Amino acid sequence: MKYSKKVIKVGMAITEEYIRKHHKHESVKDNQCTSSLVKHIKAPLHRVWSLVRRFDQPQKYKPFVSGCNVQGHLEIGSVREVNVRSGLPATTSMERLELLDEEEHILGMRIVGGDHRLRNYSSVITLHPEIIDGRPGTLVIESFVVDVPEGNTKDETCYFVEALIKCNLKSLADVSERLAVLNITQ
Repeated sequence: MKYSKKVIKVGMAITEEYIRKHHKHESVKDNQCTSSLVKHIKAPLHRVWSLVRRFDQPQKYKPFVSGCNVQGHLEIGSVREVNVRSGLPATTSMERLELLDEEEHILGMRIVGGDHRLRNYSSVITLHPEIIDGRPGTLVIESFVVDVPEGNTKDETCYFVEALIKCNLKSLADVSERLAVLNITQ
């Protein structure tokens, strides 16, 4: 399917508006880096959201997570302990749910501990309905802010975090699209 430059520009403008509205990280400091990543998923929003909203089960689509434990009820302020698969420079991460908006399809989290170098990390992921190839799809935007570890540059830090997020978003697309074909909601 060919798209005119006008359609592409309209799509980019809408994406940029979503980023301005939902992905403002307050007072990014000089020793921090921030970025926003975009993924178009060929699955309806409710299928994708059924995975993203499960703060207690990130392993359903995040390939570097081997398990997760949340104490108590799942609500704003809940903390999860995430077990990280080998191959990354970490084994655990403690993460707090900062925002869960079921109507706007927004999830925000902050890392509050763990054995890794991602200090003052927070992220926001938003989902937006769109049409892809004439069928319901989902525009996913994930943004983050994190301290740049001593001995690293902003570019190196952003590259590392972006690579992890890209991998997570690709996996989210794969799982969501498979569920959509099977007509299953998680």
